[in-house]
This record gives sequence, C-alpha cells and structure tokens, in this order.
Amino acid sequence: MNVLDLLLPPVVAIKRALDRARLRRRWAHLRDQGMQLGVGVNLPASTLIDDSHCFLISIGDYCGFGEQCHILAHDAQMNEYLEATRIGRVTIHESCHIGARTVVLPGVEIGPRTIVGANSVVSRSLPPETVCAGAPAKVLCTLDEYLARHRAAIEHSPTFDYATHDISVVTPDRKAAMIKALADQDGYMVGGYSIMISGRGGPMLTPPDA
Repeated sequence: MNVLDLLLPPVVAIKRALDRARLRRRWAHLRDQGMQLGVGVNLPASTLIDDSHCFLISIGDYCGFGEQCHILAHDAQMNEYLEATRIGRVTIHESCHIGARTVVLPGVEIGPRTIVGANSVVSRSLPPETVCAGAPAKVLCTLDEYLARHRAAIEHSPTFDYATHDISVVTPDRKAAMIKALADQDGYMVGGYSIMISGRGGPMLTPPDA
C-alpha cells in the first residue's frame, strides 16, 4: 500500500464533511432570507435557487430534486425594453419529486404528490397527484396510474436491496450480478427511501427550521 492509498480515505471523509456543512449553511441562509423550506427535502447543492427572490419560493416537506434543477421567481428578459421584471411566487407542495435539470418558472404552483419528469419546463401550475413532463410540462397520467404500472413491473423485474447494493457498499461481485441481471430489462432498487428518510444513508435531507 502506498502513501496515496493511506491518505485518500481521510481526504474523502474531510471533503464529504465540508460539503455537508456547506449544504447546511446554504439551507440556513435561504431560510434566513425568507424562503419556506420544509423538513426532509432532498435539495442538492446543484439546485439553482433564485437567491434574489427566494422569499417568494416555498418548498413543502419531503420533496426531492434531481441534480441541476432551476427554481426561478423572477424573469428579467424584458427589462431592457420595458424597465420591468416579472416576479411571481413559486409554491411546490409536499411530497413533490422534480426530475433532473427541470426549470420551474415564476408564478407556478405544483400540487402535492406530483412527479415532474427530467428536463421539463414548468411554466404553468400543475395539479396534485399527477405525473407531468415536457416543455411546457403537462399531465401525462395520474399518480395512482403511474404507481400501479410500477407495482406491476416490480413483480416481474430484477430487484436489489439498497442496503447491500448502494454505491457506498456494493461489492464487485454484486456489481457484476446487477450488470448481468439488467442486460435485457430494467430493474428496481428497493428499500432506499426508508433508509434515506431515517438518516441512515443516501443524500442529506433538510432538518426542521431551528
């Protein structure tokens, strides 16, 4: 074992601790500026929040955001011509899950328990308990229809326990088995949400507002 092998684990642990501390400071800053940010939210560092108008943004409990989402509460594109910037409230209700690189524009409300597909543009309000996607985002189906499809698919698909197959613990043998099992069909990682919401693994979630 060389010196680099000895130094790498402590360096990785220090970086992880610094990243988590930076994320906690960011959440506290947003709340201090008046943004409503619920409990148990997966709000990654890559999520762009409209800092200048974050007090117009409300995110409910247990929401989740994919990487590189944008949440905007102002639109200054016409400012040069009109000397005016459009501003609007953004309300994302509880248990919404927003796919990676989705843009949420000013003046919209996303109803509770709504899923928005990756790369969508939310330019108008979306109803509760629906699955939406597109640019502009529109309703594709109800949440119940979406869940029923996946429940049926899980019965006939490869499944992998998150506790033993997450990237932080998965062994080379298990990786090889996953690659083989997923050669001709998709599968499902199961049990991860319970671990994440309990704080035993997965991404860090927002704590209660102190």
